[in-house]
Amino acid sequence: MTTQAYIDQNKERYLEELFAMLRIPSVSTNKDHDQDTHDCAVLVQTYLVKAGLENVSLYPTKGHPIVYADKIIDPALPTVLVYGHYDVQPAAPLNEWKSEPFEPEIRKTEIHPDGAIFARGATDDKGQMFIHVKAVEALIQTDSLPCNVKFMIEGEEEVGSPSLYPFLQEYKDLVAADVIIVSDTSLLAKKAPSITVGLRGLTYLDVKITTARADMHSGLFGGAVLNPINTLCEMVAKLKNEKKHITIPGFYDDVVFPSDEERDMMRNAPFNAEEYMDSPGVYALDGEEGFHTYERTGILPTLDCNGIWGGFTEEGSKTIIPAVANAKISMRLVSKQDWHKATEQFTEHFTSLAPEGVKVEVTPHHGGNPYVTPTDSPEYKAASAAFEESFGVVPVPMYEGGSIPIIAEFKRVLGIETLLMGFGFDTDGLHSPNEHLGVWNFYKGIETIPGFYTKYAEMKKQA
Repeated sequence: MTTQAYIDQNKERYLEELFAMLRIPSVSTNKDHDQDTHDCAVLVQTYLVKAGLENVSLYPTKGHPIVYADKIIDPALPTVLVYGHYDVQPAAPLNEWKSEPFEPEIRKTEIHPDGAIFARGATDDKGQMFIHVKAVEALIQTDSLPCNVKFMIEGEEEVGSPSLYPFLQEYKDLVAADVIIVSDTSLLAKKAPSITVGLRGLTYLDVKITTARADMHSGLFGGAVLNPINTLCEMVAKLKNEKKHITIPGFYDDVVFPSDEERDMMRNAPFNAEEYMDSPGVYALDGEEGFHTYERTGILPTLDCNGIWGGFTEEGSKTIIPAVANAKISMRLVSKQDWHKATEQFTEHFTSLAPEGVKVEVTPHHGGNPYVTPTDSPEYKAASAAFEESFGVVPVPMYEGGSIPIIAEFKRVLGIETLLMGFGFDTDGLHSPNEHLGVWNFYKGIETIPGFYTKYAEMKKQA
């Protein structure tokens, strides 16, 4: 039986197994779901055994377990390491979901006429991670696996992968490989495949400003003292100028743009502004002047206020001048920017914006550096050839707006490159209500990945 015939014969089962995994609310940031997250790790372990992998184990960590498996057919052959994650974002706000977030449902949409799987984790990353499990299963069960393969599936990607960093250090030899492949990114469109060659880095911060020991009566003190909410809003607004350029001194010093050829490919890639805006329901596009949307979300750094609060926020009224105001700030970083340096630059600049009489506290959370894949490597060429064979079109190298902080660590610790071969769409509602993955996308990924293994093994043999 051919690999494709095996895939065709088992498509219905693939969906059933994915649905079982999607029903588990493996929300890693919420301790109330610790058991659910562990249960999901056990299910991933079960599926890897069923696929024909060997040495399938759960490695305990201080947080959620890491699932490891391998299939070594010949130590002399190249080894591919598959990375993914089984944890998901919280489902809130629940009232914006059209179906239960942890009860998967297939619904047709304009973008997905063949149907899309609606559930938290459908595209980020359970559905895309499962593409690799099923693709490798098809190769193993048809005796077609042309090289060695390892799996490393974690349960803390959505909270910054704190346990994976020490795991890499301790088990460096266990996960040693020639290349890493990840599907946690996206395609441009059905007829315009793409391979993500760049990921933005990230630094996430809490900021707090204090102007008094306690809240005050707005009649007695209003107009005579600083209001921290007003002050915080003014400080945040000063972080960008009228052209949406970030004003932190030295922030752009380590930003290196891609070649003109790559930027032209990005600008000329298919882009439907209406479709892009429709998924989240935004009313207008915005961003730094002089750049295409793909450039704004891929090769430019960003600074965003993710939340802001203070004072009285309950129902009813309470006339006070609050003593404290808070905000959450994230910065997406590109090319050679370092998240530790960016954090220091932000802290120094933000503190300098505070008027006299304001106490500023900046608390860094998780972060990670950007990553760029070399497009002249045999790994990238094999991936490009596999996409071209499956889609009939040469894929466009694209820069992804999101961050997978651990990717840069793979290069630093393991010394190997990572291929980002995503199969979802940007409009699939990642981290949002009604997250989904097209049924077509799910199956197309399973059909495409075996071609990568074959072509990669051939290229390494010829090298």
